[in-house]
Amino acid sequence: MFEDLPKEELLKIIDAYAKAWQAMDGAYFLALEKKYGMDVAIEMDKEAWKIFSPIEAKRIMKEFGIDPKGGLKSLEQALGYRVYARLNTQSTEWKDEKTLIFTMNACRVQLARNRKGLPDFPCRPVGEIEYSYFAKTIDPMIKTRCIFCPPDDHPEDAYCRWEFTLE
Repeated sequence: MFEDLPKEELLKIIDAYAKAWQAMDGAYFLALEKKYGMDVAIEMDKEAWKIFSPIEAKRIMKEFGIDPKGGLKSLEQALGYRVYARLNTQSTEWKDEKTLIFTMNACRVQLARNRKGLPDFPCRPVGEIEYSYFAKTIDPMIKTRCIFCPPDDHPEDAYCRWEFTLE
């Protein structure tokens, strides 16, 4: 069935699957929060990302022929294939040949919270796990540093920013 679909339909399917994945992630988090509180839900979320981030990175490298241990170039490429890349607006910038800056300019989760009048979700502790485990799976020589991420203050045109350096 999928082989015969036009590109526009395939992109709709990708978007639908990415939204469904994010909805499930959110529903699971909310269930944990409701039963055990925010602190436990965040701890469980961190543990889940420790497992998921390497799996996602390995699958992306395999499916898209990304060079393992390919440094920051491989990481930049892989970031563009993450499951939520179609849902969010993100950008990369090279500070120098050993430093890549990744910015989440528009985050679907945070924008939804903002529309509801809620404060930003404090995702920094989860993001520190998610991005560092993802980057280290792409290349163990990559170090990850959070520049800002909620609950940190952030500019209007970005929710989080991460610095990746190659040792």
